[in-house]
Amino acid sequence: MSTPRRVFATLKLLAVYITLGPLVGIVGIPWTLLTKDITWLYRAAMWVTRAGIRASGIEVRKVGFDNIPAGGACIFMCNHVSNLDPPVLVPAIPTRCSVLLKKELMSIPILGTAMYMGGFIPVERGSRRDAARATVAAAGKAIAQGLNIVVFPEGTRAIDGRLSSFKKGPFFLAMETGAPIVPVAISGTERMMRKGSALLSPGVATIEMLGAIEPRDYASREELMGAVHKAIAAALPESMKPLGPPQTKRPD
Repeated sequence: MSTPRRVFATLKLLAVYITLGPLVGIVGIPWTLLTKDITWLYRAAMWVTRAGIRASGIEVRKVGFDNIPAGGACIFMCNHVSNLDPPVLVPAIPTRCSVLLKKELMSIPILGTAMYMGGFIPVERGSRRDAARATVAAAGKAIAQGLNIVVFPEGTRAIDGRLSSFKKGPFFLAMETGAPIVPVAISGTERMMRKGSALLSPGVATIEMLGAIEPRDYASREELMGAVHKAIAAALPESMKPLGPPQTKRPD
């Protein structure tokens, strides 16, 4: 796709977010503080997120959403290939979610405040074990409150679009809480906004929800991690499948 078209698509997305995002925050944050109910703010934020994605020319194709277990919180674990993955995935999930995301995003004015109020969980980069434990504890509390958790277990975007190794932290969370894991395979976004690029290209993003995996069915985190990695890898296009066996990473 030509650079002018990519610039135009990117500007349309930014126009929606810059215009509507602060408005939602200015109205929704005081309303939430007054009513102690995050529902309106969360729904409005998800609406703005979807609106930006649509305005940029991205179509979201949903597959297998009947695989989402009913009646309880889940941990959605998704491969990660683009900055577009969170705004494409999170609004598509039908019930409220908490998202594990890098701590720097929480410092963005208005947006950061709204994410804190929405129960989003900051993750520190690096390998500090105390920070990892704090993240797992916060996520466990969110699950106990009935919130889904969205996590990208690779920890960072894959440069080549292929599924890479997973960090152990999310699987410790799953084993501790017993919450079912819904593996998610996302594709298409790796062509729309590659790592290192600020421009996007319109196209079709496919979100495939796979069969839920119960942590109690596995004797260890490693076995559970291998099952989730295998499920996502099997659902991805050939060009996105891992080239070798999965390797674990230290939690951070």
